Amino acid sequence: MALNTQPILDAVVSHALASGHFERVNAHEPTSAPGNGLSAAVWVDATEPARGASGLAATTARLTLNVRLYTSMLSEPADAIDPRLMAAHDALMTAYSADFTLGDLARCVDLLGQSGVPLSSRAGYLQQDSRLLRVITITLPVLVNDVWEQTP
Repeated sequence: MALNTQPILDAVVSHALASGHFERVNAHEPTSAPGNGLSAAVWVDATEPARGASGLAATTARLTLNVRLYTSMLSEPADAIDPRLMAAHDALMTAYSADFTLGDLARCVDLLGQSGVPLSSRAGYLQQDSRLLRVITITLPVLVNDVWEQTP
C-alpha cells in the first residue's frame, strides 16, 4: 500500500492539456513567470487521512492538489482576461466533475467536501519576475482508498 501520486498528477495534467485552453501545462509550481497566453500548473498542496472515509484495516488518503491558471495582466484586450480564464476554469471544473475518479485512479474527487474542503477555486493576482499575473487557483481534493495499512 502506498499513495501513488504520479499517475494522479499525470491525469490532472492530461485534463488541462486536453481542454485546449493552455499554451503550456507544468506538473510543478513554476519558479518563473509563464509566457504570454494562458498557462496552468499542477502541484501537491497537502496530504492527510480522509476523515470519515477510512476502514479498520487501511487509511484512505486525501491528496489535495493545486491547479493554478495564469495569464499576464498586460494581455489585450484587458476586458477579455477574466472571461478567458473563466472559460478555462469551467472546462477543468467540468472535467473533474465528469471524470471524478480520474480514470479509476482514485475513489473520487471530493466534489462536495465529504472529507474536508470541497473542490473550489479562488481568483487573485500574483507578482512573479516583476510581472503581474491574473490567476485562478483551484483546490482539487482527491480521495484515494486504502493507502496506508493500519496495524494493531
